Amino acid sequence: MAIEKIAVTGSGIMGRGIVHVSATGGFQVVMHDIGDEILQKALKIIEGNLQKGVERGKITPQDKEAALSRIKLTTDLKEAVCDADLVIEAVPEDLALKQEVFGKLEKFCPDHTILASNTSAISVTEVAAATKCPERTIGLHFFNPVHIMKLVEIICGLETSEETFKICEKTCAQMGKKTVKINEFPGFVTTRVNAMIGNEAFTMLQEGLGTPEDIDTALKLGLNHPMGPFEMVDLIGLDTRLNILNYLQKTLGEKYRPAPLMVKYVKAGRLGKKVGKGVYTYDEKGKRI
Repeated sequence: MAIEKIAVTGSGIMGRGIVHVSATGGFQVVMHDIGDEILQKALKIIEGNLQKGVERGKITPQDKEAALSRIKLTTDLKEAVCDADLVIEAVPEDLALKQEVFGKLEKFCPDHTILASNTSAISVTEVAAATKCPERTIGLHFFNPVHIMKLVEIICGLETSEETFKICEKTCAQMGKKTVKINEFPGFVTTRVNAMIGNEAFTMLQEGLGTPEDIDTALKLGLNHPMGPFEMVDLIGLDTRLNILNYLQKTLGEKYRPAPLMVKYVKAGRLGKKVGKGVYTYDEKGKRI
């Protein structure tokens, strides 16, 4: 089966990024979310990122318009997925929520549709348990920002078929992505490492070892990381990171227990760039103050 139409449910940072690369990859794509205003905001960001690509010579103005013409918006989940070949779920990292979404997707999708989760840590097997088609359920872990980062972790659940994997591998390649095949285990590869680094950074901050700027600079210049751990957690969301750590602590043990300072930041509503304040503070355009 060849993928022609993709539906993405969730238009947040990850969802809209997946829509972006799906459209530039030549796929017809439907972006679904609960409100028109949310969808229009996501589309505006996609258009802005495409325009940056034009200005940097990465794509032509014609490429930009062609990509935008492939994107449709809807608040109706059934309408979004009723004729999709691949559905990618990009809702928050909560197992119960993902299972609820997948239960609905199975009712609305054609029998051939592949159901994929953009989870960065949660068990694909557990998500698939909410459906009657675990062989067509898979994890596609994109990285933020999706239109720039090259990697996609493809996570196979217990009953994911080889055919499903091969189709997704080919689809990601058409989006311009490099893929790695991961046999499911909590946290996969990158999330387990990133969660530990980010958590340790908060522990060091809590101990007064250095400022956020100094800790970020040390890892960027000393270990050649493209982003510091605080820059990264502000980008992905402190609440998202905390949910991941809680899940990893539950499934893999105490070494993933969240640093108390991170918990305190989340309780204070300092969730990162998306709300204008996390470890750092940001202006209305998302520029660090």
